[in-house]
Amino acid sequence: MATLTEGKLRFTFAEDWTVSQYDDWGHYRNQFIKVCGSIKAVDVVAIEPNGCCWLLEIKDYREHVRTKTIHLADEMAEKVRDTLAGLVAAQFRADDESEKIAAKQALRATSLRVVLHLEQPTKPSKLFPRAINPATVLQRLRQLIKAIDPHPQVVETATSRNLPWTIH
Repeated sequence: MATLTEGKLRFTFAEDWTVSQYDDWGHYRNQFIKVCGSIKAVDVVAIEPNGCCWLLEIKDYREHVRTKTIHLADEMAEKVRDTLAGLVAAQFRADDESEKIAAKQALRATSLRVVLHLEQPTKPSKLFPRAINPATVLQRLRQLIKAIDPHPQVVETATSRNLPWTIH
């Protein structure tokens, strides 16, 4: 099984998946950012054996509140766009051969899915019962990336049962 840890969340994927923490790729960190400046990236690129490529962004606000002024859906859409551009460049120019292979595999995928994993405090304040409304983020995200994935998902651990990985 492939396991990735992001903060206090651990994601477990089936053994036959190709999973990597994209925002840690040397190509992204050392090459692509230098060319494009303020570029962003999703946390995880995961490819199912059936050819579906998942772009997964993980936001955990259980301990620290969100301080960015940009709408979360806008930020997510930029990350998806920039990650796709980075994958195209990485398939040709990544110094690390495994990153080059993973990028080629992602770009040969037969479908593309986008997931925002959003964790929020279980004990919200009375003034702000839910700091970020997942339904609002999802609605805006659908509008922004419908040409990439018309059915993106905004999930949290409690609602992620339909996803093909487990979260602990």
